Parts: sequence; structure tokens; C-alpha cells
Amino acid sequence: MAKKRRPKSKNYFTQETEDAIVLYNNTECTEKKSKIYNDGIHYAFFKLTENIIHTFKFYYTEVDKIEHLQHEIITFLLSKIHLFDPSKGAKAYSYFGTIVKRWLILYNNKNYKKRIDKAPVEDLYKNETYSYNIEDDKEIEKLSYFIDRYIKYVEDNFEKFFPKGNDAKIADAILELFRKRENIEIFNKKALYIYIREIMATHNLEVKTPKITKIAGRLYNLFKDNYIYFLDTGYVEFQED
Repeated sequence: MAKKRRPKSKNYFTQETEDAIVLYNNTECTEKKSKIYNDGIHYAFFKLTENIIHTFKFYYTEVDKIEHLQHEIITFLLSKIHLFDPSKGAKAYSYFGTIVKRWLILYNNKNYKKRIDKAPVEDLYKNETYSYNIEDDKEIEKLSYFIDRYIKYVEDNFEKFFPKGNDAKIADAILELFRKRENIEIFNKKALYIYIREIMATHNLEVKTPKITKIAGRLYNLFKDNYIYFLDTGYVEFQED
């Protein structure tokens, strides 16, 4: 595997990267493909995997170093690179980012289950502490800035994303947690579901947990994909998952 290259700018996945991937797929010569990959693709794949691992904290691994995990993912990306078709309207950044996230979710869940199966019984009852490693107020401000714009984006597209029945009302109830995030001190998942049901009760609607989970999943996908892009580029530019 070629060594990662020093970036020319903070935006590592550029239009040049997109063009290099297309050129790679349209090239027959193995030697030329290798050069195209080393010069224009490898560093972007390396940073993409690195950022997704750390942003979503996919740390349940079977390897000692994150770089080894990245090597596995990049190898998988190379096995799928020929499937990328820009004529379908997808951007390579989003296309391969989605592949990486899905690969890591399956990998992470598998290894988490292994740890649970092997853990002493008493460890299963310990409270876990989650931290986001936000080191200063500027990082908190960046997240808050993005959340505010995310809320507005979803609000403006309720009918598009949630056209069926009362789905939009459920989504709005979930977004209310984002709107009131500074005043809510609930971190228990079950309590959050109860809180959402209470909001829905004001609309005289009774909502079951699977329905809330489905709508929350849709909102989460919209959030995470675009938040990664925001962290990488500094731009808020929403795209559908």
C-alpha cells in the first residue's frame, strides 16, 4: 500500500479526486491504474476512512492500530471502486463515504458483540460514560451552528422527507429535542422516547416505538452524512443520503 501523501489543502476529497476515480475506472493498463491511484486517490481514501472512524468513534476493532483498520477498509473500497458511476448523479465523496460507514457499522457491531459476550457479568451493569472530545468552546459553537442549520433544512423539507401520514409530526417532535438541547438533561434512551411520545400526545396522536425509531433513523442519516462534510470542508451544504 502506498504511503499517504501530504495534502495540498484542507479539503482532501477534491474535484481532482473525483476525476482521478473516473479516470482510474476507464483505464485498462494496470501500471497506469496504479499510478493514478497512488497520485490522486489513495490519500483521499486514507483521510476519508480516518475521519469517519474518529467522527463516529468506531473503536471496537480487532487490530492494534487504526491504520491497520483503515488498510482493510481501503482494500474493500478498491474492490468496489469500479461500481462508481458519476452519470447517476452521485458524488464520489458521498458514495464512498456511505460505503465506509456501512462497512464500519457492521464491523463495529460484530466486535462490540464479541466484547459483550466475553465480558464478566458485573461489567455489563456498569454505567458507560460517553464523551465527544470537544476541547473548547469553538468546537461547541461549530456543532451548535451546524445543528441550527440542520433543523432549518429539515423544517423546509418536511413534506419531501416525510410525506406519509403523521411522519412529519413525529420528525418535528424529535427535532424539538435539538431545539431545546440546552435545557434538556435527559440522556437515557427510554426517557427520550417517552419525551417524544408526550410531545405527540399534544397532537392527540399515539406513536409506537418502532415508528419513532424509523423516523429518528432517517433524521440521523441526514445529520451524520452532512456533518462529516461540514467538518471536512467547513461548508454547510446539505445533500440527501
